[in-house]
Amino acid sequence: MNEAAGTVAPSPEGAPAAPPVATDEVVVLDYGGQYSQLIARRVRELGVFSELLPHHVGVEEIERRKPQGLILSGGPASVYAEGAPRLDRRLLELGVPVLGICYGMQLLTRELGGRVEAAEVGEFGRSDLRVLEPGRLLAGLPAEQTCWMSHRDTVFEPPPGFTALASSTASPVAAVEDVERGVYGIQFHPEVVHTPYGNAILERFLADVCGAERTWSAASIVDEQVARIRAQVGSGRVICGLSGGVDSSVAAMLVHRAVGDQLTCVFVDHGLMRKNEGEQVIAAFRDQFKVPLVAVDAQDRFLARLAGVSDPETKRKIIGEEFIRVFEEEASRLEGARYLVQGTLYSDVIESGGGTGAATIKSHHNVGGLPEDLEFELVEPLRTLFKDEVRRVGEELGMPERLVWRQPFPGPGLAIRIVGGEATRGRLNLLRDADAILQDEIRRAGLYRELWQSFCVLPDVRTVGVQGDERTYGNVVVIRAVTSDDAMTADWARLPYDLLEQIASRMINELREVNRVVLDITSKPPGTIEWE
Repeated sequence: MNEAAGTVAPSPEGAPAAPPVATDEVVVLDYGGQYSQLIARRVRELGVFSELLPHHVGVEEIERRKPQGLILSGGPASVYAEGAPRLDRRLLELGVPVLGICYGMQLLTRELGGRVEAAEVGEFGRSDLRVLEPGRLLAGLPAEQTCWMSHRDTVFEPPPGFTALASSTASPVAAVEDVERGVYGIQFHPEVVHTPYGNAILERFLADVCGAERTWSAASIVDEQVARIRAQVGSGRVICGLSGGVDSSVAAMLVHRAVGDQLTCVFVDHGLMRKNEGEQVIAAFRDQFKVPLVAVDAQDRFLARLAGVSDPETKRKIIGEEFIRVFEEEASRLEGARYLVQGTLYSDVIESGGGTGAATIKSHHNVGGLPEDLEFELVEPLRTLFKDEVRRVGEELGMPERLVWRQPFPGPGLAIRIVGGEATRGRLNLLRDADAILQDEIRRAGLYRELWQSFCVLPDVRTVGVQGDERTYGNVVVIRAVTSDDAMTADWARLPYDLLEQIASRMINELREVNRVVLDITSKPPGTIEWE
């Protein structure tokens, strides 16, 4: 199973992601921009904790966090359109610096008396930025640089008291500031890699303008979460549904660092994992890290339930239900366990609305969701973290590279990569062997960590071939490799031809049942990353 066990009744009401104690925070208000999460991630990468909250969150909720600064994100609306998100003027009375990005800058401009209008020509993609007056925000940066724009409306006049700092190809006013009031605005997107000096601008805002201490790091996360877990759990017993995925593995290691043998991990081997993964998980947790681990060999049980099933949704349902049953059986044997570890990430909190203080917990697709009547209190040590931060924490905890950087894997495992057919033991073994060859060659080429996912698909198709002067009627293996930042969109990876040739040659020569290897060059959209 990928990541942690599924959803149960939430722990104490309104437990949103919260900044670590004694760590400065900058709040990002989300106005619907496609890069809003990326702003928060960039701020964190610069060493300052950041939360992404919806633009309509109450001022009191923001004030409760005592932020060092506030960032208003971009968004798709026009500031003068009916129903467009507005700016609560009380945000400017909190006494902290404010930075508006794109739509955020336009909101500030309109609210404070500047002029925002629809431009004759929209500005999308790379644009030339000309610094007219560096001011405080752009000090030390080149007078001529490139930046990334994404807007149709444009600021034509800054508000009274503001200095226009820069212009661009289609924006007369592309950056503004009022140092005395602590209000800043930029029309372009500093959070994307296409703005070369974007990080320098954000760093200037965080360090120089906000005066935020840059203490957010993997080491600080570990120390803080260990303290939080100990305070929550005390001397209680804890269980974790360990899948071998990055999230559940890092969550388990954090909890074990905090409470030691009070934690018991339950690892259910359903026989649908990649080659040797089950053994790797057991070796890492039980043997290397000495984590109490209950390993359940349930392969025969799952295969019996999947017999004769080819429909992918039916496969998912069966696998999810069976996992729940096995986990329940094992959990019932662990007397006195009151706490359940769940690898909820900050992206899950945002998507479920939990970032506003709501206690909604996203149902994890990987195990189908645990029953609501399970009487456990959740322990969620990754609830404040993005995926890349989880990996850094894993490295800080000394976890093996193969666990920390393991590519995403679907909850139903290899069963849904056998397309259009039954997940039999023979087909699973064939797919496992093909996938092992693919991963071996990609790692050897040094490309594993450059890819979001790389895997094989085994369709229920046979094709004619010729091997050793004999006619064959063998299986087709599909190679799928994509690059992505967040799996929302993905591009097919341009693997070198000689690498593809080596992979195909090995599969056909080493796997007697395979006589054809093909490459999937579909991006997302229009396709999806997985086939089913």
